[in-house]
Amino acid sequence: MRALMCREFGPPENLKVEELEEPTAGPGQLLVQVHATAATFPDALLVQDQYQYKAQLPFIPGGEAAGVVLEVGEGVEDFAAGDRVCCGMMNGGFAERVAANASSTRRLPSGLDFSAAPGLLYSYGTALYGLRDRGDARPGESLLILGAGGSLGIAATEVGKMLGTRVIAAASTPEKLELARASGADEVIDYSREDLKQRAKELTDGKGVDLVFDSVGGDYAEAALRSTAWEGRFLVIGFAAGIPKIPLNLALLKGCQIVGVFLGSKSGRDPEWAGAMQRELDALCADGRLNPQAAKAYPLEEAGRAMQDMIDRKAVGRLVVTP
Repeated sequence: MRALMCREFGPPENLKVEELEEPTAGPGQLLVQVHATAATFPDALLVQDQYQYKAQLPFIPGGEAAGVVLEVGEGVEDFAAGDRVCCGMMNGGFAERVAANASSTRRLPSGLDFSAAPGLLYSYGTALYGLRDRGDARPGESLLILGAGGSLGIAATEVGKMLGTRVIAAASTPEKLELARASGADEVIDYSREDLKQRAKELTDGKGVDLVFDSVGGDYAEAALRSTAWEGRFLVIGFAAGIPKIPLNLALLKGCQIVGVFLGSKSGRDPEWAGAMQRELDALCADGRLNPQAAKAYPLEEAGRAMQDMIDRKAVGRLVVTP
C-alpha cells in the first residue's frame, strides 16, 4: 500500500510516498479504500510540529477520508463491504487504504461525491458553528470574511448566505475573489490592493460591518476589527498570516465582542454535539442548501505540495488528495 509518511517534522514538501504493509480491519474497525482525503491547514501545521497537539512519529497525515468499505472488523454491525463512507481520524488519510474506527465513520448521503465529503465538518462545521452558534448571525446583517478564497472562507460565504447575511468577501487575488463571487458573495475586497478598513466602511455606508469571520489574522485582523460597527462581533477562526496583537481598547471603543471559534476543541469536549453537527451538515448538503465542492485535487505524490500551497496562501477553495 502506498502512503505519505512523516518520519520527521519539517516542511510538507519534504514528505515522501512509501510502500507500507496493507492495513487490516481490527475489532470495531473498517478497512476503507480511500478515494479522497481532505487537505487542511491543521494537516500542514501538524507535519511541522506547529499544531495544538504533537503527533507521534512516524505517522501518515490526513484527518478525514472518503471511500468504499472493503471489509468490516469484528463487532461492526452498521456497515458492510461496498458502503460509501467518510471516516474521521487523527491521521492516516493520505494513503490508498485506511483502517478506521466504525464509531467515527458515517455513510455518505446520496449526491455527495467522494471529493466533496472529507473536510466537511472542518470547513462548513467551523463556518456554521462560528456564524450561527458563536456569532449569532442574523438576516440582513453585513458579514466580512477574510481569506474568502480558501476552504473556510468559501464555506463561510455559503453559510453566511444561507443565514441571510450580506457577504463581503475579502481575499488577496482576483482568482480567489472570483471563486468567492461564484459561491454567493455580494461584494468583494482585494486587500492586496485596497484598504480593507476603508473599503469595508464604504460598502456599509460608513456604519461598519456587523460580523467579521477571520481565518487569516496577521496584519489584516486589526484592520478588520477597526471596520466593525458598534456592538459588532469579531470571530477568531485561525491565523494563516500569523497571530496578531490586537489593541483591546478597540473592543471598548466599539462595544464589540471578540469571540473565539475552535471547532476541534468543542467537538472533543462534546462528541454528541459534534455528531449532531455532522448529521445537520449532511442533511444541508443532501437538500442542496450547501454545495461543497473540491476546487483542486492533488495526487498522493503531491500531497505535500497541497499543504505547502496552503502555508504559502496559494490555495484556492477546498483541496483534496486522491490516492
